[in-house]
Amino acid sequence: MTEAPNLATLLSNAAIQADDRIHYTITDNWLQGRTTYGGLSSALCLDAALKHWPGLPPLRSAQISFIGPVSGEVAVTCSVLRQGKSVTYIHCRLQNDETIGTEAVFCFGVSRESRLDAVYAPSPKVIGPEQAPDFFAKGPGPVFTQHFDCRLASGGYPISGSDETEMLLWVRHALEKDVALDTTVALLAIADMPPPAVLPRFKTPAPISSMTWMVNFL
Repeated sequence: MTEAPNLATLLSNAAIQADDRIHYTITDNWLQGRTTYGGLSSALCLDAALKHWPGLPPLRSAQISFIGPVSGEVAVTCSVLRQGKSVTYIHCRLQNDETIGTEAVFCFGVSRESRLDAVYAPSPKVIGPEQAPDFFAKGPGPVFTQHFDCRLASGGYPISGSDETEMLLWVRHALEKDVALDTTVALLAIADMPPPAVLPRFKTPAPISSMTWMVNFL
C-alpha cells in the first residue's frame, strides 16, 4: 500500500513551471467533502508566496476566502499588491484549470517594539493534550483529519446533541516531519482544522464549510 502523501511531501514535490506559477498535486487524502481541506489550500498559497520571495519579513496576517471546490493538479499565482518600508502585501490565487479555489491576501511586516504589552484574554485552564481524549473517538472525521492529532480539551463531541456552546481543542500535525516545516506554513495548515463550536449541538450530520477566515500572528 502506498503511504498517503503528508504535508511535507506535498510541498517538497511542488514545481515552478514556465508560467511562473507554482504547481502542486493535492491527493484524495487531503479532501474535505468534494474540495480540498481549507487549511491545506491556505498553506499552499503561503508556501508559494515564500518560494517566490524568500526574504520576506514575518507573516503578520492572513485573509482567506474559499471560492470554489478544487483538488488534484492545482497552481498558485502570486503578486505583490504593495511593498513599503515596513509592510508587504501579497495576493495569491490557487486554482485548478479555470476554477478558482482559494484567494489569499498575506501581510508581512517587520518587527516593532510595542507601546503596550498586556493580556486581555488569558488562556483557558484545560487538561493537557496527553490527558485529553481523541476528538474523533465517537466517529471518524473528514478524510483530511488523518493528518492531525486532535484532542478534546473541553466541550462536546461532534454531532452528539451536546448542550455545550464552547469547544476547546488541542491540535497538532500527526507527523514530526510536518512540524519541521516553515512555522507559519505549518500553523496555517492547522488553522482551519477545528470545526465550528456549534457542531457538538448537532444531532444529525449537516453540511458545514469555511467560507472566509482570518488569522493574525503576534
